[in-house]
Amino acid sequence: MKNLLLSALLITLLPGFARASNEAPENRLKASVNEVVTIVKDAKDRGGLIASVKPVIGKILNFGIMTKRSIGPGWRQLSVAQQEEATKLFTTLVLRTYTAKFTPGECPSVEYKPSSSTAPGRVEIPTTSLYRGTRYDVVYRMEDQGGTWAITDVVIEGVSLVADYRSQFDAEFKRGGTNAVMQALQRSVAQTK
Repeated sequence: MKNLLLSALLITLLPGFARASNEAPENRLKASVNEVVTIVKDAKDRGGLIASVKPVIGKILNFGIMTKRSIGPGWRQLSVAQQEEATKLFTTLVLRTYTAKFTPGECPSVEYKPSSSTAPGRVEIPTTSLYRGTRYDVVYRMEDQGGTWAITDVVIEGVSLVADYRSQFDAEFKRGGTNAVMQALQRSVAQTK
């Protein structure tokens, strides 16, 4: 009887413990999203929007990890200088693509859903965004990186940003090695002005 009572107690308490352990990444994400929404609301033009959003997004997205995972196995064959350039290009690409979705002065509303721990130090936070009459399901994948939670992937309508770019860069790498990957990044950045 005691074991049954203990089991029932654990079953009711464990979700609360898991929920409490996700508070830090949830709060960090919400604060960053709120900051971006305020910037979008106050922005006068896209150039100002990009310039204002970049430091906020740069604090919560780990562009280094995202770039490395997006390039995949080819990453190890890039020189340190190429890795740095690839990260810079990928950062620009993501920022331009992200900010292109917003019209300065118009704000999305974001609804947060219960998060889940996928592994120690990893959390997925699902949201639904409503922007200009359209709903978007967005899942933020976050990882604890030495006490600071960072976004390492974003899944929009079921499509992982990292996996999507990885399939593109993997094909480029197979076609022409590291130079082809770097050229693909440069082309993509040039096309997102």
